[in-house]
Parts: sequence; structure tokens; C-alpha cells
Amino acid sequence: MSEYTFDWSEFAFGSKGDIKRLHATFIAAPRELSAKRFTDLVKVYLPQGNIVLGLAKEPYVAGFENQPQFKTLQANTVQRIIDAVNASGVKHHIYTLHYFQRELKYIAEKLNFKRVLLVNGSWKQAFHTTEAYYVLANRRIDYEMVSPFASEAEAQAYESKVMTEIAAAHPFTPGTYSEAQMIELAQEVAAYSFDYSFQTGVALGKSAGKKYKLLAWAYNRVVPSQTYAMHHGASREIHFSPPNDLNHYDTVHAEVELLIAAQKQRLEMQGTTLFINLLPCPQCSRMFAETDIEEFVYVQDHSNGYAVRMLELAGKKVRRVT
Repeated sequence: MSEYTFDWSEFAFGSKGDIKRLHATFIAAPRELSAKRFTDLVKVYLPQGNIVLGLAKEPYVAGFENQPQFKTLQANTVQRIIDAVNASGVKHHIYTLHYFQRELKYIAEKLNFKRVLLVNGSWKQAFHTTEAYYVLANRRIDYEMVSPFASEAEAQAYESKVMTEIAAAHPFTPGTYSEAQMIELAQEVAAYSFDYSFQTGVALGKSAGKKYKLLAWAYNRVVPSQTYAMHHGASREIHFSPPNDLNHYDTVHAEVELLIAAQKQRLEMQGTTLFINLLPCPQCSRMFAETDIEEFVYVQDHSNGYAVRMLELAGKKVRRVT
């Protein structure tokens, strides 16, 4: 391990002087970055002091395992840049700190960074709901949220590439499926979403004996592009809004996407069942009360069961599957 490489396991229960005295800008272990984007960050912050780049020991953002849109930055993407900077004779250097993502809270507690850079999309849910945020706030450590992309063009190219990967990993074909399989489809299609606060998936089926004919599926899509919130900042985080606040939100709900798809395909929804991994929100449940969908099967609760009451009052069947 070089003089510019640290591992949190070596510091957690020992002296942290070597890294504390750097008084560096810390880039908390980010999701994927291009070499160009990393270079841009180096150009801005290296003249102001040393940089410590966090590198997650896990290959994906915690909670989004095996999802290509949430891969973590790997050292080989930026190592050539780091080596070139450190060999150039400039005043400041770039160090790397390897750690498990769950350890960020303790790193923020124990190390004295000048500032912390948080790359959008590098955590699950809004950052201000995490323990690490409260540590930074209580210690009055400045932090900045930055884009993982060097430009709008790079963001759009990344979306196109990754959506192709997701579609290859999760193909959906017409056919009949059991109830358990329909629930699995709803869970699986949720993985198409770039919304790192929560991924919702729905699958619409029509009863065919003991199985269901798959008619349509959808997920909560970030608009106007899937990479919009990562590139420009998630409105929920910009406004410090709570998890269920729909005033500051960057996606079209999966339920709305499903109805848009059904309208475009001119689907007949009488006698259909909607499978969804999350009970619809109050707004979506009121909308569904006006549709011909007859049954709703869900996995997780939401809004104290408001949708259950609303849909049942509208004459719908509602079931939870665990």
C-alpha cells in the first residue's frame, strides 16, 4: 500500500494523525464517476489543499446491489490521474481512503476534514435523513453536493448506456404468470428507476385461471431524464424535505407511468389486478379510485394505509402479500 493510500480499518481503533493533519477536502466514497469528472473536481479543489478520495469496499451503493446505475467508483478509473498528480511535484496531493459505506458516520466523527464533497446518488434515500448528515451538521463541517457527470451530454450518454444494461438484465416478455411471479415482476421492474430515495415498480395483469396475463409494467421514472436529479441535484435534498413530501420530488410515480402506458396501448382495465411493491400514495390511490382496475396487491405499507381505505371505499379489493 502506497504512502498515499489509507484503509479505515487501520485507523478505526488507532491513531489517526497521518490523515488528520492533511486537513483535506474529502470526497465521500462516490458512485461511478468518469475520469473527466474526477479531473474536473481535482482542478477545482486541489489548489485549495490536499484531497482524500473515499473508495467504497462494496461494488454498489449500499441498498442497490447489482444495479448498474448505482455502481461505486473503482480505483482503476482514476488511479492514473492520482499517480500523475502525486508525481508532478505540486504542493498538494491526492490520497485514497478505503472503507465500508456503513463507516462513513464514524469517519465524519473522527477525522478533521476542511470540507466534504458528496456526489449525488451515492447513498440510499435523502442524505439529510442519514446519520452521517447529522454528524457533519453537529460538527459544523461544510459539505457540498456535486454532480457525478462532467456535462449534460455525459449524463445523457450514461443513462442510455445503463438503461440498455438494465433492460438486458431484466427483460419482460408477454405471457402468463402466477401471483408470486407478478409480485416478483413488480419488484424487478422497480430496479429500472434511478430514484435513489425509493424505487417503485408495478405490473398490471388480467386473471387467466389461476394465473395472470401480463398487460403492462412501469416504474417511478426520474424526469425529464433519469440522470436529472443526480446531475442537477435532487429537489428533496435541496429543500430538506421529509420522505413522504411530494412537493419536492423528481419522479413520475410508477402508478402514473402505468396509466400513461395503458392509455397509449389502449388497454382495457376491467377485471385487472395491479401488483405493486409499495402501497400507492394518497394522490395515486384517489386516482386509482376512478379507474376500472378491480384489485390491488401490494408488499409494503405507505401513508398509514390511506390507500387501503380509499380503494376499498371505491369498491376495490386490496390485499397485502408478505
